[in-house]
Amino acid sequence: MRILENVSVSLLLSNDMNAPVLNLAKEHSIPWAFIHGIQNRKFNSKQDREEARNEFDTQSARVLKDHRIDIIALAGFMQVMGKPILQNYRHGIMNIHPALDLIRFGGRGMYGDRVHAAVLRAGETTSGCTVHYVDASVDGGPIILQTSVHVKPEDTPDILAHRILIQEHRTYPQAIQLHVDGRIRVLNGKTVIDWSNDWEAKWKERESEYISYQMQLEQPAPV
Repeated sequence: MRILENVSVSLLLSNDMNAPVLNLAKEHSIPWAFIHGIQNRKFNSKQDREEARNEFDTQSARVLKDHRIDIIALAGFMQVMGKPILQNYRHGIMNIHPALDLIRFGGRGMYGDRVHAAVLRAGETTSGCTVHYVDASVDGGPIILQTSVHVKPEDTPDILAHRILIQEHRTYPQAIQLHVDGRIRVLNGKTVIDWSNDWEAKWKERESEYISYQMQLEQPAPV
């Protein structure tokens, strides 16, 4: 059962050759490509680092064009996108961040459990996830959707991360579908979403059916 309509995964592009998702791509016969990025690499100079980054951007832009990619959905991608990609995909690249306040809990160095630990240290009572378009900033593009969760007194970064991840898996597909359906406009740096004709209600119905389907798959097989 599919939750997304008129959407197909045409390419998985990774800058980490050991990323587990590459195995999923191979298992499901999804085209994939590996291009060495700059994350976790040492360079002799800033110039060498910048050249490596430009090379990654140039190669990535070429691969994306060759596969006729319309929308890019980042997931666990730890490298800032460069001009060759951003210029070709203006308001066509999405990212999801595990927090609501992207100013206090986003930006450089804010990823994974670091985000959740910062939220807990700040004494926040609410956190969640944010899907946004990607621009030249870090976690600063126009926000598309946000989903909130309550922060509980007994939460640890791991516990909070797990609860937010469930919402990430539901919020990201919804944002992608809105984009594919042509229901998002960006005006003056902010998104305007067209919810007409009961779009959200129809989505929630489809999402509910999909969640039920997933839960059935997770049930243990009869002995």
